[in-house]
Amino acid sequence: MRADILTSVLIELNGTSTDIEASGIISTDGLMIAAALPAGMDEDRVGAMSSAMLSLGDRTAQELGRSTLEQVLIKGDRGYVLMTHAGEEAVLTVLAKPNARLGLIFLDVSRAAQSISDML
Repeated sequence: MRADILTSVLIELNGTSTDIEASGIISTDGLMIAAALPAGMDEDRVGAMSSAMLSLGDRTAQELGRSTLEQVLIKGDRGYVLMTHAGEEAVLTVLAKPNARLGLIFLDVSRAAQSISDML
């Protein structure tokens, strides 16, 4: 039941912008809680990498005096990966197109992460 509600949050997030290609909610230990990913994308791999990157980002932010981590943004030739905390125990990962309007995506992702945090 909860997974269905969380999946609906992801589907709504993906629908807010044509620039968002996929999203997932991952536990901080790397397990996929809910996903709206393209066919053929490995949920376990997305989960493990998201958890590892956010953990590394947290440590980097603290060690380099940047205080609390807000998000991790990775830019590649084929687009962006954005990761942010969704409460204490989850990570929201979003894949976006290369020409995405990041300001709008940041806003939508922030709202979705708060909604997810409230549900978890």
